[in-house]
Amino acid sequence: MATVVGSVMTSHVPAIGRAIAKGLQQDPYWKPFFDGYPPVRRWLAQAKPDVAVVFYQDHGLNFFLDAMPTFAVGAAAEYVNADEGWGIPTVAPIRGDASLSWHVIEQLVADEFDVTTCQRMKVDHALTLPLALFWPGEGPPPVRVVPIAMNHVQHPLPSPKRAYALGESVGRALATWDADVRVVVVGTGGLSHQLDGQRAGFINKPFDLMCMDALVDEPRKLTKYSALDIVREAGAQGTELMAWIAARAALGGRVSKVHSNYHVPISNTAAGLLALANDAPLSRAA
Repeated sequence: MATVVGSVMTSHVPAIGRAIAKGLQQDPYWKPFFDGYPPVRRWLAQAKPDVAVVFYQDHGLNFFLDAMPTFAVGAAAEYVNADEGWGIPTVAPIRGDASLSWHVIEQLVADEFDVTTCQRMKVDHALTLPLALFWPGEGPPPVRVVPIAMNHVQHPLPSPKRAYALGESVGRALATWDADVRVVVVGTGGLSHQLDGQRAGFINKPFDLMCMDALVDEPRKLTKYSALDIVREAGAQGTELMAWIAARAALGGRVSKVHSNYHVPISNTAAGLLALANDAPLSRAA
């Protein structure tokens, strides 16, 4: 059986890509952010995942307001990166795991999720930047990916409760995947931020820290909020928190916190990082 080693949740602000390209990791503005990642890299080096299942948001690269699926799963052998308008350097195509993708899709449909299946799919900064933060360097990341795009743009949005159920369904798929692979589940986005309107620049640090704490030991606590509650508490784009909720739900039971970091602001966003080890991962010999 597959071994689910744990989860990493992280922000994915486009400006991170420019900072990496310009070598600004030690710049006083950026250093508190980038300094959060070495412990996570060390843990990933020890955990040695083969596959990353990534809950993220598409920012108009595949889907726009005239055609916005609630949930879309990539089922391709590779995923091409493209610039969706931020001027970030693009990266080489990222390897997929189509067999696992189809297994996840079959489980989601069995659990009555009406997902959009994408046998051809571009990936944007929400997926490529976390991989660059976890595995920095010139070469491709040492994992295959299963991308799961969630609608956090066009209302009506899925609720935190629905995001949790999505993660649980993916977790069931991973628990029954008959392959000798190690899997890390990634949630990207957030935390609190709003990019426009009267509350542009809005950050809610107490709410962010409460969510990060809850994700460790009592993640279902967050399912009491509605999507509009999240908008109110975390800003219009803070709904990306639901990718973190889905990633945590995929782990199921008890976890141990490996590392966390929280820093504001990066651009006009609260930047968070949380790594969780699965306390009872499936064994290769199970």
